[in-house]
Amino acid sequence: MVAYGLKESLSDGEGGSMTGRDDAPRPAPPRAKRKPRRRVLEDLRPLVRDGKYRIARHAVRHAAAEGFTEHDIVATILHGRELVRYLEDERLLVLGWVPVSSEVKLPLHVVLEFSKPRFVDVVTAFIPRDPHRAPSRARLADVLRYDEHETIIERQGARQDV
Repeated sequence: MVAYGLKESLSDGEGGSMTGRDDAPRPAPPRAKRKPRRRVLEDLRPLVRDGKYRIARHAVRHAAAEGFTEHDIVATILHGRELVRYLEDERLLVLGWVPVSSEVKLPLHVVLEFSKPRFVDVVTAFIPRDPHRAPSRARLADVLRYDEHETIIERQGARQDV
């Protein structure tokens, strides 16, 4: 017979007690699943203004490849508009515009993660094909995975040519 806190054999005289207590550690109780935070872009702007943000490598790679800067990312967060909130991931998608000239502006999507209470992570930033269409959560995950794979292939190809 196996029960929590009791040794398997109580009749062999090896120190099992009938009270059910022994020195074996008890399993930790299951943790309650934390509810995702409900934050909006207005809640995150003061953190970005105060410099409490971090830009992920993925966003830096896109910025270098597509020709926008950290200043453009920050301007998008401070002056753009929220397109979608991905509550399960504690992320949101922001649409802003990057001035190329006095007459031309390019759209910029910035994905922010707000899981930390006093900090904002810029997960990625990219120039979208269709600026007013928000990608689904699954599509955004595919884009992140595809871009990581593409970067590895480019690096491997560059090493073989050298």
